[in-house]
Amino acid sequence: MLNMDLAYREYAQEVYRFLMSLCHDEETAEELTQETFYQAVRCANKYDGTCKVSTWLCQIAKHLWYRELEKRKKKGTKPLDEEISSGRKTPDEELCIREEKMELFRKVHVLDETAKEVVLLRVTGAFSFREIGELFGKNENWARVTFYRAKQKIMKG
Repeated sequence: MLNMDLAYREYAQEVYRFLMSLCHDEETAEELTQETFYQAVRCANKYDGTCKVSTWLCQIAKHLWYRELEKRKKKGTKPLDEEISSGRKTPDEELCIREEKMELFRKVHVLDETAKEVVLLRVTGAFSFREIGELFGKNENWARVTFYRAKQKIMKG
């Protein structure tokens, strides 16, 4: 039987980081982390031990994030702002940086879902290739190759 108190203490930060890499919003990531563990408690009897607990929890979190995106789409809620203000840059510099980021996110957006997720987890979430592989039920080498191929597509596009 899975001890959810222990699981929360051990994996809450990892689940939170994973969600931050997807939504880029502290409040949303915190809310979805709590919902992830709530759902995990409700479905603890379904955990069969074929994957790591952290992988199982991140899969729950990912599905909750997708559900949140669907709700936002139906409500017509605007996407979360990706902008990170620097405080010391001129307005022209900030505009250039923002345009470059937008172009990069456009290129990432056209990738297939798996490649897009791997890139975002690696770049914005600071997950290791081993951790990314585990999240997808694959190995570290798969994550490295997927990231490399996605990077090549971005550079060509």
